[in-house]
Amino acid sequence: MEYPQWGNGSVNGQAHSGTLLPDTTGPEVHLVGGSRAEAIKLAPVVDWMHRRARMRPVLVDSGQHDSMFEQALGSFALRPDLRLRNDQGCTGQASHAEQLSGMVRLLDEHLMLRRPAAVVAQGDTTTALATALAAFWRGIPVVHLEAGLRSHNVRAPFPEETTRRLVAQVSTLHLAPTSRAAENLRSEGLGGSGVLTVGSTAVDAAIRVSGRPVAFTDPRLEAVEWRARCGNCRLLVVTVHRQESWGAPLAGVLNALTTLLQRHPDLEVVLPIHPHPALRKQVMTGLFGTDRVHVTAPLPYDAFCRLLSTARLVLTDSGGVQEEAPIFGVPVLVLRENTERVEAVEAGCSVLVGTEHRRLADHVSRLLQDSADRQAMVYAGNPFGDGHAGHRVEHAIAWMLGLEQTPPCPPQSVRYTPSERLRTE
Repeated sequence: MEYPQWGNGSVNGQAHSGTLLPDTTGPEVHLVGGSRAEAIKLAPVVDWMHRRARMRPVLVDSGQHDSMFEQALGSFALRPDLRLRNDQGCTGQASHAEQLSGMVRLLDEHLMLRRPAAVVAQGDTTTALATALAAFWRGIPVVHLEAGLRSHNVRAPFPEETTRRLVAQVSTLHLAPTSRAAENLRSEGLGGSGVLTVGSTAVDAAIRVSGRPVAFTDPRLEAVEWRARCGNCRLLVVTVHRQESWGAPLAGVLNALTTLLQRHPDLEVVLPIHPHPALRKQVMTGLFGTDRVHVTAPLPYDAFCRLLSTARLVLTDSGGVQEEAPIFGVPVLVLRENTERVEAVEAGCSVLVGTEHRRLADHVSRLLQDSADRQAMVYAGNPFGDGHAGHRVEHAIAWMLGLEQTPPCPPQSVRYTPSERLRTE
């Protein structure tokens, strides 16, 4: 397959904000985010708005997760145009209710003053819900990016499953990553012609950062990645960031890792974790005395993709990683009992394994020992798009605003051959 080329994300070599140059004409479109995942998935859309230069993107940082949104944008040479004041209960330290009420109030003030032609809400965060509600109440069209994902269980993931359903109710344009997600929306009676399949912009983002050299700031990661590339170890990347995974589920994962490291002397584990004191204490206690485990702080997005591309397997509860890993041909074991990304399970590039430690350890061992099973997952393909989702999103928004006569065509399913497996070097 042919991967798309991005712009360099800069003006005269310098990082820039989401807004185009002041003399650019066209309707203003506000893209609101407050988390690392939102930054990653909005960046390809902003890139294509810059390239087509017919709409003016404005990146708004809701402040939901302190500086994480801005830090993640840095991997794409972007920065926010506007930061909401986070002194009214908007940050990640507040409850969901406090976050939502604070952000709706601030976004309402902002939208009343700016009156953009459209507002983009990404995914299933509190920021997405606040954005959708504030825009809807002001009569501004809501574009829901990553629309239609469904686990069909309001408790898992919580509260995301309910949040994305609520966002869908007030959206004008529903941009689904897959045909299944689009069908979910239609089965709920939503959208009509406003439901479009565009692919996942997470695929675009991972492809972009994989094409450039990235240095690790942690020398342990440089060393373990070198050993993995040279065939001196097999690397297992593990991410467990969801709050419902903390406690007993995380204990199961840690027990499984201890067992696996005893079974496989050439196995090394990298485990980036959130700096939450209780989470870090559980991880460090659960892995105490265990060799060949490298616990790190959360990695910059480009550094994480470099590490992921070298992994033998990835164990994760993250939705984004379920979409990113197949790009690099890395099999995914999902540390949950259900997933809203069932397409990956059906395609064969991921498996739902949960967190029961015996089941998890046995499944990892089987993939480490059975090259045929693992190779089938490596080349299963990527059901989440072809790397051109950002282009389709820009086209779809332009169509909604009357700048295009027809909507974009949906992506084709991507199948890899061994020579096409994307790797960072």
